[in-house]
Amino acid sequence: MFNKILIANRGEIAMRIIRTCKEMGIKTVAVYSKVDADSLHVRFADEAVCIGPAPSNESYLKPSNIIAAAEITNADAIHPGYGFLSENSKFSKICDEHDIKFIGASSSMIDQMGDKASAKATMKAAGVPTIPGSEGLLESLTEAKTIAKKFAYPVMLKATAGGGGKGMRAVWKEEDLEKAWESARQESKAAFGNNGMYMEKLIEEPRHIEIQIVGDSRGKACHLSERDCSIQRRHQKLTEETPSPFMTDALREKMGNAAVKAAEYIKYEGAGTIEFLVDKNRKFYFMEMNTRIQVEHPITEQVIDFDLICEQIKVAAGEKISGKNYLPKLHSIECRINAEDPENDFRPSPGLISNLHLPGGHGVRIDTHVYSGYVIPPHYDSMIAKLITTAQTREGAIGKMKRALEEFIVEGVKTTIPFHLKLMSDSAYLKGKYTTKFMENFSMED
Repeated sequence: MFNKILIANRGEIAMRIIRTCKEMGIKTVAVYSKVDADSLHVRFADEAVCIGPAPSNESYLKPSNIIAAAEITNADAIHPGYGFLSENSKFSKICDEHDIKFIGASSSMIDQMGDKASAKATMKAAGVPTIPGSEGLLESLTEAKTIAKKFAYPVMLKATAGGGGKGMRAVWKEEDLEKAWESARQESKAAFGNNGMYMEKLIEEPRHIEIQIVGDSRGKACHLSERDCSIQRRHQKLTEETPSPFMTDALREKMGNAAVKAAEYIKYEGAGTIEFLVDKNRKFYFMEMNTRIQVEHPITEQVIDFDLICEQIKVAAGEKISGKNYLPKLHSIECRINAEDPENDFRPSPGLISNLHLPGGHGVRIDTHVYSGYVIPPHYDSMIAKLITTAQTREGAIGKMKRALEEFIVEGVKTTIPFHLKLMSDSAYLKGKYTTKFMENFSMED
């Protein structure tokens, strides 16, 4: 087992990793930018090293600074959390070259699954259902038109290096294809330095359902059931739940088996997520794989009583997984509390938290790094907390969430708490009848 783990991240996920490390008797090193000097992860880690100024490309995204921090503190492993360098194959390789264990996927695995076109081809070879579309990258607009006709409109153009909705365009008719092709390529080039595009048949009325998997160094994998992440805005998740209200026992078994098959086919090591689109007829298709811990991992932990960060660390240290698949025993919902104004198109709202009261009680969990007097910097993601409620039933989890949201007081900045409160009373949401298009018709107005 590791003696000391450096956490190459900030905010609530850094605090989350520190907690598990302390419980396992492992020393921790926090890294921080100058603007994060007063953050809780800096206070609660055993050691802390400043790695640069506020901009992430000069601190949290700078591998040389993080490796230097690991070496001067004698850390024997690095946990990247999510975001930042968590799916950066070059960083994973650099860690390996410096004999520091990267608690995540290998560089070759990240490359294999990070490129969406190659990931799709790999899953197809593994026998996992994939969305009909182009074989590899599109060579030209002419080829795009040919393939769109073959599969029939609507189709979806996707950047091979994309993420967060960038470089994606839905195209409903041929006359719109050229404009979508040009704008998606430009956006992808600007965001990722890569304008490679592929095309898929557009799945109508889709649910975004992901399967949590864990694999060990011996090639064995298991799944920890599903999470429904369909409530999204601009391809960014807002709330998640498990089990999915759309799921049946038969579908859960099929999707779970497909996810395990995928993980074992590529000999995946660590915690990861196989993401699927599920159509209105409950046919599922591989969408992408995330080779890291997910923001929404706590709801899985709550319904099966399982510490995913602990499992990540054990697998990275060479331990075997149990090999059994897990099914949800309870119902859990997560609301992402962001410093954003839902009444004003979710505009970011950084600044001083002048007063804070966190909810509590049975079945309520909060993962956060903020406190009264904390200044939310404008340089990073706007999420300041994750509120998780767990109960015997979906209705019970929603009831707890309403109560907890009403107790959750954040003064000084705008937050998404009012949005989540409205969501928890929405008739379609209460019936579990929602798709990834849900937010297109949702309004904060009465």
